[in-house]
Amino acid sequence: MKLIGGYTEEMRRSIDNVNKTRNKRRDQIIADLTMEDRKIVLDQFHPDYNPKYKRNISWGPNKGDNVPNEVADVLESYPIINPNDIDLNQIDYDVGVLIIGAGGAGTNAVLWAKYSDVPKKDILLVTKLRFGDCNSVMAQGGIQAADRLEDNPYIHYLDAIGGGHFENKPELVKALVGDAPKVIKWHKELGVNYDCDDDGNFVEVPGGGTSRNRMHCAKDYTGMEIFRTLKDEAINQGIPYLEFSPAIELLTDDSGRVTGAILYNIETKRYFVVRARVVVMATGGFGRLHVGGFATTNHYGATMDGVVMAYRAGAKLRDLDSTQFHPTGAAYPEQIVGLLVTEKVRSLGGQVLGKDGIQICYPLEPRDVEAASLIKICTTTHNYIETPTGMRGIWLDSPLIEELKGKGTIQQNLSAMYRMFKRFDIDITMDPILVYPTLHYQNGGVDLDSNCYSSIKGLLIAGEVSGGVHGKNRLMGNSLLEINVFGRRAGITAAKEYRKNSIPRKLTLNHVHNTMKALDALNLKPKKYAPIILPEYRSEVVKDRLIQLYEQLS
Repeated sequence: MKLIGGYTEEMRRSIDNVNKTRNKRRDQIIADLTMEDRKIVLDQFHPDYNPKYKRNISWGPNKGDNVPNEVADVLESYPIINPNDIDLNQIDYDVGVLIIGAGGAGTNAVLWAKYSDVPKKDILLVTKLRFGDCNSVMAQGGIQAADRLEDNPYIHYLDAIGGGHFENKPELVKALVGDAPKVIKWHKELGVNYDCDDDGNFVEVPGGGTSRNRMHCAKDYTGMEIFRTLKDEAINQGIPYLEFSPAIELLTDDSGRVTGAILYNIETKRYFVVRARVVVMATGGFGRLHVGGFATTNHYGATMDGVVMAYRAGAKLRDLDSTQFHPTGAAYPEQIVGLLVTEKVRSLGGQVLGKDGIQICYPLEPRDVEAASLIKICTTTHNYIETPTGMRGIWLDSPLIEELKGKGTIQQNLSAMYRMFKRFDIDITMDPILVYPTLHYQNGGVDLDSNCYSSIKGLLIAGEVSGGVHGKNRLMGNSLLEINVFGRRAGITAAKEYRKNSIPRKLTLNHVHNTMKALDALNLKPKKYAPIILPEYRSEVVKDRLIQLYEQLS
């Protein structure tokens, strides 16, 4: 197969259409859809609205809720441990505050617990992989904050509520937008290198579904830049952390209060018992469940572990019927399918086009509407581009950015995107990017209040593991904001709980026994087990052969 500048000859013929129509499209503004039209395209084409992808949860506090099949599978799974095999009298770590998850939310939580006068010896941060293996570092486009004279948190609130289809939890959105300016101020004090003009003012750009330019960016490495600064601060503060040690179950006392967790060390295969006065759950999302069979932008450990652990302990969930599919995941080349093509490409002027080089929709619709519009073109028309492996996609006209904003804009603002595609001989300053919606974000999760309390005592919630902040759809830039706002609040609340509560005397796995009884009564076949910890991509044949070899060696 002959490639010309990274693309096949057939794809090149479609790119010719893109180039021929660019001058005509340059100043063309397509109106965004009416509310009625948005509803139609969502109902017909967004996976959230397709009943074949979903079923009801069969047990627990959220029995009867309709969620993706993959989510129901995890919630209806057996524990990966036999609770009778764990010696709860052997306490390996005795701490005041246990934070599970070392992404953006968890790192914020440990910092603000420390700032709130919890001694560092009484804090423990645990993570499944390495410190910083998380979705936070993969976030690209920016973080929202209403901190200009022509903007304010009230407008930000209305944007977020509208984007979430008015099903967000109002107190959480109020906290999100209200804390945003102080978060940005703190970041600047820590040394986050946000894009600024020559006078030192923030450069703020639009995002899908926003009515003001309030996106603060660090090129298209925003998440990495924020997390780099937070991690440096945590290390400088001397906060203890354990890597390759995911939590696999929470511990409770006889009253159901959370009293710690069981950890599993991936390298040594050992279990550890951690006792704590308060636990912060900040384990992130579920992208590696591949809801609906979609590729994902998420890091390797995003398997919804925190939700299932909290659910077994009795925590209420919400909004898990809603999944965010980012409109623009890479659809070509094959090696990077599913990886994020940041919304910033569209906020800088990139347009979404069919095979004929004509715009198919307004490029900055809310993400669910934009994704559904792209799926519609690829499933009901012939106006899509097909890759050599049969994947369908839509053009994202990145070269238009250089014509609108000036030569060098992409290198200046989208250096991560430029490098990602240049590895495959595709120059996005000269040629468009092929995209298709990709699984991006867990909109729902564990219910919480504005101080991060869950519905069960002793358990605080922060970050993507939570539900309620975004309602049924998240706007760009509100995820990096969420992990900072609610990570901060969780840390402050954890410090209060640390001072208020004595060391728990009782450690039990009663809730795990109760979960097993509830699942036994359902007689589900086949049995599944969770937390998943790491996704499995090997075929059944390969897995069976590996098991046989292991048994022979044993």
